[in-house]
Amino acid sequence: MLTGDNGILGKAAEAAFRQEMSDVRDKIDLYAIEKQLIADKELSFKEIKIEDTKSWRVTLKQEIVLWGNYNVDVNEVTTAYIKNNFEKLVNDNGTALNIYYIEETKLRSFDFLTEKDIMAINSERKNKEIKKEYDICLEKGIVFVPFFHPQYPRRLRKIVSPPYALYVKGNLPDDDKLSVAIVGARQCTPYGEQMAISFAEMLAENGVQIISGMAKGIDGAGQRGALNVGGKSYGVLGCGIDICYPREHIGLYSDLQKSGGILSEQPTGTPPLKEFFPARNRIISGLSDIVLVMEAKEKSGSLITADMALEQGKDVYALPGPITSNYSRGCNELIRQGAGILVSPEELMEELGVSCNSFPVKMDGNSGKNEKMLERAENLVYSKLDLYPKSLSRLLDETKMAPAELMQQLTSLIIKGYIEEISKNYYVRSKL
Repeated sequence: MLTGDNGILGKAAEAAFRQEMSDVRDKIDLYAIEKQLIADKELSFKEIKIEDTKSWRVTLKQEIVLWGNYNVDVNEVTTAYIKNNFEKLVNDNGTALNIYYIEETKLRSFDFLTEKDIMAINSERKNKEIKKEYDICLEKGIVFVPFFHPQYPRRLRKIVSPPYALYVKGNLPDDDKLSVAIVGARQCTPYGEQMAISFAEMLAENGVQIISGMAKGIDGAGQRGALNVGGKSYGVLGCGIDICYPREHIGLYSDLQKSGGILSEQPTGTPPLKEFFPARNRIISGLSDIVLVMEAKEKSGSLITADMALEQGKDVYALPGPITSNYSRGCNELIRQGAGILVSPEELMEELGVSCNSFPVKMDGNSGKNEKMLERAENLVYSKLDLYPKSLSRLLDETKMAPAELMQQLTSLIIKGYIEEISKNYYVRSKL
């Protein structure tokens, strides 16, 4: 496989590879090949430590060693998946097993392998920890699903750089059901968080799978919304699947395994390094039919996911927001560039052709706490607030109350859990 600018083949070969991948997929029945490759679901485990963590593609040495653990005819598989210089290695050796046990003298005869590649191959072949790592996966309930396994998601096979394999806890998304990614800012506003929950609840309640990254903010809110209504949601991690990141989402991490699944392309024990997350985003968009961006700054990881979705031929929708909000600038820019506008869950579902079997979602942020339980003055103040932060000076102007009286009512509403002071003298309704 190609490895980017400093890889074995370089940019020119990568461009040719992309074109070949597009041409070959139309001609080869990958599922027929898989039936010949796998007799049952019990596959051997073989793990490779990724040397170049910034690469989004599987390196040549990984392909050699990983395929070497399966006694399969690589000539069939590489026609659709590897191509180019690795084909030379296959043509000379016939099967992956032969490549795995190739003598070093013969390995050095291949002029397209660098000294670094040869050293990496030899090092991994001497790895004595494979059985130990396999036992760890069994102990933790982790399933290893390589590219040629029948359960490997069909949607991911169609992207340019599919993960070589996935580590899974729980289940993988159903290939035959609509999947929607909900992504956005970690430090989101109450408005964005409530909209993520509202859209996820409506979609999930009507059979749509929700895909996201289990991150703080929008990601976690969308996935929790799906679970709230008994729907399915799947979290794609940027670390080893045995690591819950962020740690405060341990409850969500556990619940997703029961009502959906957790997956990652990173080996077990891999820490959540920042360079893994852009690669993780391509899996989120790859598993989805459309991508919803709920809130995003101008330079946001959510915009990377949107870009990847567009490259993969997926539709992107964005939630409009106030032009004064930093967290809506990315979304507003997406809309300016032609992204779909999220007006309501019902309208989105109509566009997707999904039948709506539930009641309309309230879009005003009022969760239904009985306002009649509030005193008259409290109710007046509460009615002036919504999911957008409002300043004390503006509340004074709108309620016509004296400063002391307004502060008394605000304090009472905070104590009762109806509102929050999200920053000095700025208030919003609580996400109840």
